[in-house]
Amino acid sequence: MLTDEEKFRRDVLSKIPPRNEPPLPSNWLHIEMLERFRVLRFAHLEEGMNVLEIGCGAHAITTVPLAYLVGETGRVVAVDKARWRFFEEITSVAGLKHRIIPMKLDARGLPFPFKTFDLAVLVHGIRSLKNEETIVKVISEMLRVSDRVFIAESLPIANNERQRAHLEMYNLRQEIFEALFGEKDDLHYFPLEKLEEFVERAGGRIVESGAFEPNLPHYLAYIPREYVSQIKDEKKRAELLERWDKAYEKWKNGAEHPPVGWLVAESDAHRKP
Repeated sequence: MLTDEEKFRRDVLSKIPPRNEPPLPSNWLHIEMLERFRVLRFAHLEEGMNVLEIGCGAHAITTVPLAYLVGETGRVVAVDKARWRFFEEITSVAGLKHRIIPMKLDARGLPFPFKTFDLAVLVHGIRSLKNEETIVKVISEMLRVSDRVFIAESLPIANNERQRAHLEMYNLRQEIFEALFGEKDDLHYFPLEKLEEFVERAGGRIVESGAFEPNLPHYLAYIPREYVSQIKDEKKRAELLERWDKAYEKWKNGAEHPPVGWLVAESDAHRKP
């Protein structure tokens, strides 16, 4: 008998064509969706659930496994502020578009007036929220409109050389974007204790939390060298080019997903007296 993961590979991932986006391997999207499938097992998803996803992104990487897991009677409201380029194409070929309601919104001010969802999820999205104030505001909104919240994010931990290769390349992103555009993007990963602190500051109560090893390759730390070459500050450009070259040598030989921290939380309003 097939496992749930094997069924997901057969019924969904097999429908999504390989991608031609060197230097990423052609199956990178399948691998990333499989990682999301594995982390979502900690979210206690059930068929028929009404789920809010914050930060779905252009490739629907978490949206696809979410829509699969909620079943034919479930729905995923997928929210993103700007990144939609491949979203419809991917959800359509996966055969799951009819379970998904995409909404272009700023997650700091969700338009739902009351608790509309069984679960709100933010998977590998904390790092894209620019600063701590925004992180806390977004989580506060998630807690306001959903009975429960599930958050997962990579941890700044390397247990082997392949994970270290990922972190070394990834940690350049924030500095490169700051040097190019004067603002942070893709923040450094936070430890699990910090993720829990964000939730508590947002008015949430941690129900359970943990960490797991995806045991999968991870390619999305990559940023083209051409970005670094555009930095105007000559000294900073030279420094980052040197660090990029060293990080890329390790990354191209194989990078692995670092451990992922996850938590389930609910609003303090649920707390029993």
